[in-house]
Amino acid sequence: MSGQSQNQSPASASASGLTIRPASEVRYDEVSLGEVMLRLDPGEGRIRTTRSFRAWEGGGEYNVARGLRRAFGLRTAVVSALVDDEVGRLVEDLILTGGVDTSFLTWRASDGVGRDVRNGLNFTERGFGVRGAVGVSDRGHTAASQLRPDDVDWDHLFGELGVRWLHTGGIFAALSPTSAETTLAAVRAAHRHGTVVSYDLNYRPSLWKSIGGQARAQEVNREIARHVDVMIGNEEDFGAALGFEVEGVDENLSNLEVDKFGAMIDQVAKEYPSFAVIATTLRTVRTASVNDWGAIAWSPATGLVQATHRERLEILDRVGGGDSFASGLIYGLLDGAPLATAVEYGAAHGALAMTTPGDTTMASRAEVLKLASGGSARVVR
Repeated sequence: MSGQSQNQSPASASASGLTIRPASEVRYDEVSLGEVMLRLDPGEGRIRTTRSFRAWEGGGEYNVARGLRRAFGLRTAVVSALVDDEVGRLVEDLILTGGVDTSFLTWRASDGVGRDVRNGLNFTERGFGVRGAVGVSDRGHTAASQLRPDDVDWDHLFGELGVRWLHTGGIFAALSPTSAETTLAAVRAAHRHGTVVSYDLNYRPSLWKSIGGQARAQEVNREIARHVDVMIGNEEDFGAALGFEVEGVDENLSNLEVDKFGAMIDQVAKEYPSFAVIATTLRTVRTASVNDWGAIAWSPATGLVQATHRERLEILDRVGGGDSFASGLIYGLLDGAPLATAVEYGAAHGALAMTTPGDTTMASRAEVLKLASGGSARVVR
């Protein structure tokens, strides 16, 4: 059954194969589970030489809720944890500015120096030309990494209040053993109450290095994947996080032949029949500021569908492009659009998000729909 916009009547059958709760029956259209860090951005400069930073909030899973709220006007919330100090309250204020509900933030008492618990920081250089983007995360012992399954009343959230869609991912699941347990508790509870679950594999070797490496990543992600409806990830993610392989690929996924990716999807779909949609972005990195950009998606009914491929897309800040793809895709599916349209929304939203600074989108729904339908960058007066 298809997704619905907030004014639509109960869901009906769709090519996506998803059953999405009517908006009129629930409090939230989407909820994200993940860490929200304070991003410190030196702008056009370098982390190592700057004397000033611009502060943003950001996090792989949270960015999706922020995009759905600010670009598409949906009702979203974030499940996370922060330390109750001045930095934590700054992150909260940034989340509130983005319109995302903070009712499900768990607040931890500060020990004064961050010895036991702290808020995560993410120093990010945008890169330019031959100088690639650089991210330096400082997130050990964070409040979010210590979130436990029983810190959240999942049945109250998904049952009594109601949620149409839960989004989480491999970044949060990798933060600690309790993060993996919390992710499993969330996706299981979501399914008990008829909430669609999407998951972005987002494999980061640095996060798994000290807690079991790739073997542990596959163990955790394969268990979570059993409870996922919409799986998002590139060929590296499916290989490293789930153990699938595609022959003849290089580091730029857009150079991958579609039939080879399709062959991998066939393997994935056989092992995980719960996947109603599988999707990924397509990116060729020409320079830090010029990428080829596109996306593909799959469902059992449609097979592979491909979004408009934008060669030599000019980029200001690539961080968050994949998260904005995810939020555009989810918006389309929630709104009842065909998968081919939803993947166009995702690719367009990701492209627009990378033209502005920060992790989170500054695009509007009208801009996304215009670009997705073939609009240009001509001046709007």
